[in-house]
Amino acid sequence: MSLTTFLAIYFILWWLVLFAVLPWGARSQQESGEVTPGTDPGAPAVHLVWRKLLMTTVITTVVFGVFYGSYRYGLIPFDFLERISTPPHS
Repeated sequence: MSLTTFLAIYFILWWLVLFAVLPWGARSQQESGEVTPGTDPGAPAVHLVWRKLLMTTVITTVVFGVFYGSYRYGLIPFDFLERISTPPHS
């Protein structure tokens, strides 16, 4: 596979992991008891965006490492992937 393919796979994984990480540790203003006037009570009380971006990058790197290792060392044969990705023949 080319470098561009690996970067595209990493990019897609990064976004998937980001949406999984975003709700971690989120507390709404209503839950914390301090609702700022003019804002939605369900809005986050504290934004931890940089921490979540860092966690996303670390988790994605680990997941991508597993993917790359399984690809590089042939742990998942290509013919198996081809078999499970095609519709069954009748």
